[in-house]
Amino acid sequence: MTTEDDISRLHFFVDEAGDPALFDSKGRILVGQDGCSKFFIVGKLDVADPSALQKELNALRAQLLADPYFRRIPSMQSERRKTAVAFHAKDDVAEVRREVFRVLLNHDLRFYAAVRSKSALLDYVKQKNQLEAGYRYKGDELYDALVEEVFRRYHSFADELRIVFAKRGNKTRTQAFRTAIERAETRFELEYGSRRSDSIDIVASIPKEHAGLQAVDYFLWALQRHYERGDGRYAELVWNKVVEIDDMDAVADGRKGVVYNKNRPLAFGNQGATE
Repeated sequence: MTTEDDISRLHFFVDEAGDPALFDSKGRILVGQDGCSKFFIVGKLDVADPSALQKELNALRAQLLADPYFRRIPSMQSERRKTAVAFHAKDDVAEVRREVFRVLLNHDLRFYAAVRSKSALLDYVKQKNQLEAGYRYKGDELYDALVEEVFRRYHSFADELRIVFAKRGNKTRTQAFRTAIERAETRFELEYGSRRSDSIDIVASIPKEHAGLQAVDYFLWALQRHYERGDGRYAELVWNKVVEIDDMDAVADGRKGVVYNKNRPLAFGNQGATE
């Protein structure tokens, strides 16, 4: 008889960096404007032991909140509902981020991401509009496509696949997310002749409920700093936890689409980046 201990599981946590918007509500182009991200990234983090990660990040938060050094930091105040509730790299001060990265580097984590250049995507949308007058770009389409891409590109097998993805605003879109995952599984099965898991459990949640979502946020923040600011020090810091980065618009050897991994690392740099 199969017991719980006999069942193998993979735990993935999924979030995004940047935003998929190309146009404002009146159809005006946002790409290239101040405040508009240059890239949109979807990442997933394979966490070997989510419970252990949760326990250690909770302990770290309690320790930092009790430290007089952080007493006057706005993001550490409970009413702000930021660091006091969950770690979020964008909101956390530099000293907090360093401690969170220390914890993450001590855990068994594997990070994957898919990256789209929004300027390249805008060119594609313009071309498609010329061919199909009725076509209208939707940000959800980009998100779903990148989810499919990051789940197509891994070769781990388990009885159960447990996926927690970050709610996007007031949308859960669980069914659309599941459809993207199923497409990825179908593509893998067609290419390699087998499925990677017998069952898939998908949950939409928020970072304070799952340390894995806080962790994937940190990896995405590090990667986003590299792409948006040319500041690669954080991505380089966690690079030994990175399995691959699928840059779908980069060009190498005359081909569009470059997969960065241990054999082809990102070209890290720090060209005058600031906090």
